[in-house]
Amino acid sequence: MSRVALVTGGTRGIGAAIALALRNANYKVAASYSVNDEAADRFKAETNIPVFKFDVSDASSSMSGISAVEAELGLIDILVNNAGITCDGMFHKMTYEQWSAVIRTDLDSMFTCTRPVIEGMRERGFGRIIIISSINGQKGHVGQVNYCAAKAGVIGFAKALAQENANKGVTVNVIAPGYIATDMVKAIPENVLKSKILPLIPVGRLGEAEEIARSVVYLAADEAGFITGSTLSINGGQFMS
Repeated sequence: MSRVALVTGGTRGIGAAIALALRNANYKVAASYSVNDEAADRFKAETNIPVFKFDVSDASSSMSGISAVEAELGLIDILVNNAGITCDGMFHKMTYEQWSAVIRTDLDSMFTCTRPVIEGMRERGFGRIIIISSINGQKGHVGQVNYCAAKAGVIGFAKALAQENANKGVTVNVIAPGYIATDMVKAIPENVLKSKILPLIPVGRLGEAEEIARSVVYLAADEAGFITGSTLSINGGQFMS
């Protein structure tokens, strides 16, 4: 029987690549989203992966959404906490609303999405929790204090949760991507990409969403049971720690 995987923020960009890669690796996959119905419908039509609409920043919405996933596909064995937003601005001009929106979606979602599945994983003696952080959670970035705080926070979350669940067959790991060729990054003017971003990346190119997805498939596997509490940096050598 195939294991069940949920990818939050799984209908676009990196999340969509992860959902597709897990499906191709013979997992039963669900993808969640919160806003863009058109993109979600298109993703479902193209992949036949079921989609579920809920707000990861809200505990009640997440609980209901995850219950719906499990009712349709079965108990969740692999959770990919990928959903995230940005709301950039210099901190001395940042509003509480800008701060709170990012913290709730990017950090609080670690609780709202993981808490409903962790007990079942422990009871069954198997679970994979994989969190998508960011290079900017490791090194910081001007104009992203809220985002960097959240993405650094998920690394601490993973380290603690990994220790709590290591003897229950549940692993918790983080992937920290650098600049990936998603629609958001490709929308950056070409001259800015070539003059200010690519020179910072030793391999000389943007990453591909599929490169992140392949790493998720590896960490999700039964054979990856000795890897927990780790942060895998996939950034072309831009930041090494």
